[in-house]
Formats: sequence, C-alpha cells, structure tokens
Amino acid sequence: MPTYLDFEKPIAALEGKIEELRHLDTGGDINIAEEVSKLQAKADRLLSQAYGKLTPWDKVQVARHPDRPHAIDCIDHLIEDFTPLAGDRAFSEDAAILGGLGRFRRRSVMVIGNEKGSDTESRVRRNFGMARPEGYRKARRLMKLADQFQLPVITLVDTAGAYPGIGAEERGQAEAIARSIEACMTLRVPIVSAIVGEGGSGGAIALAGADRVLMMEHAVYSVISPEGCASILWRSGDAAKQAAEALRLTAQDLLKMKVIDRIIDEPMGGAHRQRNVAMDALGDAIAEALDEVIGIDGGTLRAMRREKFLEMGKTPLD
Repeated sequence: MPTYLDFEKPIAALEGKIEELRHLDTGGDINIAEEVSKLQAKADRLLSQAYGKLTPWDKVQVARHPDRPHAIDCIDHLIEDFTPLAGDRAFSEDAAILGGLGRFRRRSVMVIGNEKGSDTESRVRRNFGMARPEGYRKARRLMKLADQFQLPVITLVDTAGAYPGIGAEERGQAEAIARSIEACMTLRVPIVSAIVGEGGSGGAIALAGADRVLMMEHAVYSVISPEGCASILWRSGDAAKQAAEALRLTAQDLLKMKVIDRIIDEPMGGAHRQRNVAMDALGDAIAEALDEVIGIDGGTLRAMRREKFLEMGKTPLD
C-alpha cells in the first residue's frame, strides 16, 4: 500500500476508491472505465493543486517520504559495475555512508552517498543514514583515492545529520566532518553533489562542498532539522512548522541565495510516485553538471570551488 502524507488525505481517499472500482465486476450497468477515468482526472487535479502550493513543512515531509529514492536506489539505477569500498582504515566500516567505484554514462567515477535504509533491518544497520566519524573518514579516503586516479566524484546527500551519540563524539565527530569538508575543498578533480532527500547539518555539508550542488525539487537542505531548531528557539518541538518557514530550507529559497546551483524537477506528486522518472532526471542533471567542469585544470577548479563557497552569504536576504 502506498504511504500518504497528511496533506495528501483527499487524494488517498480518491485513489482508494479508484482501486476498489478497478476490482469490481464490470458486468453491471455502471461503466466502470468511465467512472475510473473521471475519478482519476479528479485525483490528478487534486495532486497538482496540492504539490503546487507546498509549504516548507510539507516539503520536509516529502523529503522524508519512505518510498523516496535513496542513494542505493540512485546508484543501482544510474551507476554501472558499481564496486563498493568499505572502511576508514582507522576504526571500522560505517554502513550509513555508501561509496565505491563505477561507471556513470560510460565515465569512470567515484560515488559517495548517505544511505538511510528501506526497511527496519536496513535502517538500523545503516543508523538511519546518520554517519559516525568513521563514515566521514571513509568518505575522505574515497575522495583522496578519486583524486589520485583522476576520477570525478559524485555525492548523493540524504541525511537528517551526523550521529550525535557519545561514542561518535568521543571518536572525533566534528573533526571527521571538518576533514571531509576539507577533502572536498582540496580535490583537483570535479565533484558534483546532489541533495536527493534531506540535507541536514554538517552531516550533509561534509559531502556537499562541490563544484556544482544540485537539489531535487522537494528536497530540503538546512543547518539543522526543523524539530531541532524548534526545540532550541521555541523550546518546543510543536513549533517545527514555524521553524521550517524560518530556516528557508527549500530548493527554491536556496537557489535564490546561491547556496545551490540548480533545481532538478520531480514528477508530479514527488519522486516517490515515479521513482525511475525522478532518477533519470537526476542522472541528466549530474551529467550536465559534470560536462560543465570536466575539462577545467585541477588547480583552477579547486580555486573556483573555494571562491564559490567564500562568496556565500554575501547575497542579501529578502
């Protein structure tokens, strides 16, 4: 059964009725096909209206949708001959960060992404996409490997944030994130990042210091989750909707502020409704972004990347 968000309840009722009609005996007087067609047109209209006026909090819910394509889905769909590489060579393997070598549209690349998991077992194993220090150290190791062999880097960001547990802090979580950001800034090969779901806090920026930062239409990208922001500023998680408004975490806001470089359109109803269509659009955008930077000299590319991030914050807010 599909999962419906709160603002999709009217659509859920209609689509439930459509499914019922499709299983009815068509031998009666009612023209089932005609009735289904009318209801489907109404459902499509409601879907278009709902997704045409999403609030920032609605977009947070869409970005977290359990059926939304995750990094592992994008890799399976877009990367040929993917060979995963594990471990940080210092402490252990962290399944919250998925990385390895493969071919993207006949081009050898290094791919690194946050992976949340798709069911209870995999979510627990991958710590819901919240990486520990060894995950970011693995990401740094893979970036350096890509630099050594002159391979472009593609990162897929989808995390609520880095894991804030005691063990992670004891092993140097902040330092590991900072080193991962440093690795992004020192690469002499192209790096393209795509925020495909949630882009939360330092856990996201650790993989997003890129030449081109792309963002799915209904993804979110922020220094903190709305719930975390609400608990700090309003002293109550009930203010999450208000916090989402204040954070300006939507792709549309971030493009205006030049934090990201491009918005990738999603199918009507979000990427979770037409996963392959959404992932094809993601692949096209990544390919175009790579083509823009692939021939630039390594030193020039690194200098341009650093300057790009130093310029952020200079654009006045409305």
